[in-house]
Amino acid sequence: MRAAILPGSQVASELSIRSPRDVRVVALERDRYVLGRLRSSDLSFPDDGSLSKQHVVFERDGEGWAVTDLGSRNGTFLNGTRIAARQRLQPGDTIRAGQITATFGRLLDETVVFDAPSEHDTLPTAVRTNLEQALHRQQTDDARGIDSMSPLAALMQAGRELAARRPASELFSTILDLAIDAAGAHRGVLLSKEDDRLVIRATRGDGFRISSTVRDVVLGEKTSLLVQDTALDPALRQQDSIVVQHVRTLMAVPLQTDEQVIGLLYLDSPSAYRLWTADDLDLMTVLGNIAALRLERERLQKADEVRRLLAAELRQAADMQRRFLPAAPPLVPGLDLAGYNVASRSVGGDYYDFLALPDGRQGCVLADVAGKGMPAALVMMNLQARVQVLSETQFEPAAFMTTLDHVMQKNCPDDRFITVFYCAVDPADGQLRYANAGHNPPVLVRADGRVEWLREGGPILGVLPHASFGAFDARLMEGDTLVVYSDGLTEATGPQDAEFGDERLAETVVAHRAGSAQDVVTALQTRVAEWCGGTPQKDDLTVMVVKKTW
Repeated sequence: MRAAILPGSQVASELSIRSPRDVRVVALERDRYVLGRLRSSDLSFPDDGSLSKQHVVFERDGEGWAVTDLGSRNGTFLNGTRIAARQRLQPGDTIRAGQITATFGRLLDETVVFDAPSEHDTLPTAVRTNLEQALHRQQTDDARGIDSMSPLAALMQAGRELAARRPASELFSTILDLAIDAAGAHRGVLLSKEDDRLVIRATRGDGFRISSTVRDVVLGEKTSLLVQDTALDPALRQQDSIVVQHVRTLMAVPLQTDEQVIGLLYLDSPSAYRLWTADDLDLMTVLGNIAALRLERERLQKADEVRRLLAAELRQAADMQRRFLPAAPPLVPGLDLAGYNVASRSVGGDYYDFLALPDGRQGCVLADVAGKGMPAALVMMNLQARVQVLSETQFEPAAFMTTLDHVMQKNCPDDRFITVFYCAVDPADGQLRYANAGHNPPVLVRADGRVEWLREGGPILGVLPHASFGAFDARLMEGDTLVVYSDGLTEATGPQDAEFGDERLAETVVAHRAGSAQDVVTALQTRVAEWCGGTPQKDDLTVMVVKKTW
């Protein structure tokens, strides 16, 4: 019979601990574990009188682990030799303290194996139930006044202990201990579903061999199974593991919330224990439901904490990003300036700025990093720093854009690109020189309502090696309005998925050309908002207006 080792059962380091009472496997997730008789010990064995209160400590040592005796009365033995000082552990080392034997390892290799199905693997003798049936029987017994402190009611009361706030790692062990104690089981293992695999979360005992049919019925059909006597089941009595481990009776139940199964609880016992009944199966089924609800609550609480933390970080990032944008446009005689930016998410990849150039001209830049959210925002902030530095030295548009491209080639991720429009305008005579790296052509609306598009330009930034950019000229006369924008404006969509478009942009600017630069910005905001009709937008939106006043 083929066997498949459970995926996901490997951990970095672990202790397999055997005591007269049970076997437990402890994944070493913290940095320090004290083993002793005290109940407050990390690994507590209060019934072992041969242990000292704090007998031995296991501690992380670099990338490995070490063991140190804590001055115990009866000593600690590593591979049969009593230790007097700290000893580093190797996989396979055996540590004995009192009646406790712990094996250090790096693999939880065959704690659980799922046996492949055989031709007889239909489990004809198995008792089956599900959560709905188990709860219905309990409600019926309660209505009849039958044993108000039935095992099921007592277990539900015990399950309320799970209401206490505990880390998820402790919850798994608590759930398994409750189940084993309530059922009087000899061994048990609890597994959780993680994507498409099962992961061991808690175990008492080892060498579990579980029929894959049992697994598939429990997880796929949300059904609890009880095999009262494995000797009577043709699918199980021929398994060597059942015979060798003296498994006489077994139960497997889903960890089920109202809608989904998030794991599996398996228990078994040898012939020395009583055979379980359908009442025991009901009891375990309800416990599985209580446990699943508690685990799901813990998961949702953690997810909510992560969401709150992420939201706070995004608010901080958005506040920082806003500081990279102009708080207010500069006051420049002869020019009226205004700008606006809104990110489709908390942070975005659009950037605009007004730059006071050393030769007295007014610099204006608007850039759009491909993508949205935090990745685009990080590239944008890198771009902003480069622009600020270049505007002090390489402020001629052609040289500015060529140098900026070469710098961003080294700093822009392969999956990102940037479009940039940069211009320098003389406030006195309105002479405009610009360079365009793949950006939307700005619209120039003359005082008399004529519309011109500044379509000349070059390739997008940060993509082509050794690219060079030319400069182009225009002139702003009194009353002329230049509007530079990101594609989030013209590609804004309404309820019917139609885009706002260049034509509506030009129409809006023409209609409000007699107003101030801020009037134009406000008109565009209003018109786009009306067009979108509340439809969430997929891209950042930025607009910058330059108006010649005299």
